[in-house]
Amino acid sequence: MSRRSFTLLLLGQISSLTGNLTLKFALSMYVLERTGSASVFAGLLALSMLPTVLLSPLGGLLADRADRRKVMVALDLLSGLAVLCAGLALPLGRDILTIGALLIALSVLAAFESPTVQACVPQLLSGEDILRGNAAVNQVAATASLVTPFLGSVAYTAFGLRPVLWGAVACFFVTALLERSLRLPPREREAGRAPGLGEDMADCLRFLGREQPGILKLLLLAALVSLFVAGAVVVGAPYLVRTVLGLSAGWYGAAESAMGVASILGGVCVGLLGQRLRLRSLWAAFAALGACLIPCGGAFLLPLDAAARYLVLLAAFCVCQLGCSVFSTCAISVIQARTPERLMGKVMSFVTTLSMCAQPVGQIAYGALFDLAAGRVYWVLIPSGLLVCAIGLASSGFFARLEEEGGAA
Repeated sequence: MSRRSFTLLLLGQISSLTGNLTLKFALSMYVLERTGSASVFAGLLALSMLPTVLLSPLGGLLADRADRRKVMVALDLLSGLAVLCAGLALPLGRDILTIGALLIALSVLAAFESPTVQACVPQLLSGEDILRGNAAVNQVAATASLVTPFLGSVAYTAFGLRPVLWGAVACFFVTALLERSLRLPPREREAGRAPGLGEDMADCLRFLGREQPGILKLLLLAALVSLFVAGAVVVGAPYLVRTVLGLSAGWYGAAESAMGVASILGGVCVGLLGQRLRLRSLWAAFAALGACLIPCGGAFLLPLDAAARYLVLLAAFCVCQLGCSVFSTCAISVIQARTPERLMGKVMSFVTTLSMCAQPVGQIAYGALFDLAAGRVYWVLIPSGLLVCAIGLASSGFFARLEEEGGAA
């Protein structure tokens, strides 16, 4: 029953991510075409993430206290209704304001959904299956990243923004139907009075600060990955391809699809290697993220045409996505394996919160930097790559100690 429910969970994630990522791809193309500014684009993305940052701890509490199946069903239904309302409001004018409001609404719902979905994996699986389950979830996300840019570019170019909105509404409603069929195993509950919200959060902070300080440090490193990836890839990739190189949405869609393939390969590697993947080797995946940014900057120093620079960016960002996939899958599996069930939702909310705190900072910073260095983007990419490489090298001792404390990844 648990494996059947895990399959339904994966199918629901496929439907939800397909609608969500296709929608966000189309929205990003629309905003960039209307404004032509990396700062406006990055600022809108960063503003839309603030609710997730602020509300994720409450999402973790909800995941540990409520029926996770009912929570996921309700959140996907609300997501579909939010997109439906935005689609109906677009013809009334103030399109950028409407898009911003939609992104904020989806961000509020994501604050509650992300820790709930992540907490369901160790509830449905156990042992080494947790690592393989997280690898499967990661591959689903990567596959969606592979398909959605093509779907988004074709649908947006051929039909415009509103049909993409209707497709996203359908995907959210299908996800809710799939999640309604989930059967989650009963959870162990502590005897006696249920703790208050303050006690609940204090218990979680005590666990991270005293019992498992290595998890907290791992979360901080994951936040650094999120900061640089959100800045250099999420903002940099569309800005560099569309605005700096002047290429069409089709070129950017192809790049997103290729990066999706790289993410799938990262998940496949984790799934195949399993327990043979050593935790002490994760510093290399971190350093690889920085190493990818250096040739990206170098391409703009050399006398290359737009197509050649595009190929360099494509290759580097693909390796970056592969390393990020390996790092994030292993990091989340380590955290889940070392966290008791009663704290799973709250700890997963900390994962979301720290990641989401880093993303707006990275997006705003890189959006401003890319605008300031519009003709000299190598001044942004090369120093960033060197800094990330240095952080990766410095973290090698930490990962070795973390492996000695609790075993392999």
